[in-house]
Amino acid sequence: MTRVIRAGLIQTSLGDDVPDELESIKTHMIEKHMALIDDAANQGVEVLCLQELFYGPYFCAEQDRRWYAMAEKTPRRPDGPADAGCGKETWDGSGRSDL
Repeated sequence: MTRVIRAGLIQTSLGDDVPDELESIKTHMIEKHMALIDDAANQGVEVLCLQELFYGPYFCAEQDRRWYAMAEKTPRRPDGPADAGCGKETWDGSGRSDL
């Protein structure tokens, strides 16, 4: 039996009203993505991919040292929006979902 899985992709920009402080940019982008993730869930999306560096601008091309402060150490476990509370009802921390 064939099972259809609805997938989604999110690629977005900082927008026009961007805060100057790095932590404010990160908060702004996480809130922006949380709204998009909720929208995708409401459309029945089961697998959702976010862009790399989703919580800030894609700074790799400009090599401005200002952006180094946005780097985070990667823990040895699955990480991402589930840690922010998104998808908490289906995330068990094992790297898989109940969906």
